[in-house]
Amino acid sequence: MCYIIYIKGVTMSYIIAEIGINHNGSLEITKQLIIEAATAGADAVKFQKRTIDLVYTKQDLDRHRESPWGNTNRQQKQGLEFAKEEYDEIDSFCKQNSIDWFASAWDLESQKFLRQYDLKYNKVASALLTYDDLLNMIASEGKHTFISTGMSTMQEISNAVSIFREHGCSFELMHCNSTYPMKNEDANLAVIKTLRDEFKCNVGYSGHETGRLVSVAATVLGATSVERHITLDKTMYGSDQAASLEMQDFKKLVLDIRACKHIIGDPVKRVMESEKPIKAKLRNHI
Repeated sequence: MCYIIYIKGVTMSYIIAEIGINHNGSLEITKQLIIEAATAGADAVKFQKRTIDLVYTKQDLDRHRESPWGNTNRQQKQGLEFAKEEYDEIDSFCKQNSIDWFASAWDLESQKFLRQYDLKYNKVASALLTYDDLLNMIASEGKHTFISTGMSTMQEISNAVSIFREHGCSFELMHCNSTYPMKNEDANLAVIKTLRDEFKCNVGYSGHETGRLVSVAATVLGATSVERHITLDKTMYGSDQAASLEMQDFKKLVLDIRACKHIIGDPVKRVMESEKPIKAKLRNHI
């Protein structure tokens, strides 16, 4: 099947550098990633906020798990969470470096926590797309929200869209595959058009692949935002590191995405200025 893509009024994709939990509980690493993301030309950095006793069961938290913070899952989860003091510093540091920041809350208390900061955007992680209470809380704030759609059915996405429209809250969907890392052949980027046509909204792309190709292709297909995990070193501790881009590759990705607007052009077929002397030369005998 061939998909014919026409994108009207192509605009720059909003680029989100997902720090997530790749900071490994270190403000020093976080600040390095913020500086690198800002230098690369990203529009925002994003984090994940959890109240671990609400997100995980006691049984899950008490199970054995080796990590830099101890030998239980609770210690690992606690080690990856920032408190208000750290987020205050992140907020100030992002302002100093002229880059937006926001976070995906995994529970109601975490969303309440984020309200104390003057954030432009909210984010719904794929895992939370069916958490109606959280969706209603987020939508009630009226901030533009990025909604990831990994591992979700069209009906589940439709329900989330309905909640945001009931609140009159602006949003854009983000096509996503929730495999970490994702194989390129599982990207199914044609769904970007499907979501755009079905829900009459902007559609971005949240990627978990190891390279840049899929994210660039998503931009060509009209993704209005692109979110990618970033890391200083893929070999660092952490479950998300393998699906992240190191900063050299992320910088290249930003350049590729920014170039797409100029490469795509518009749907008007005409003789380009650069072609005119060639045309005159090669058709001179006709």
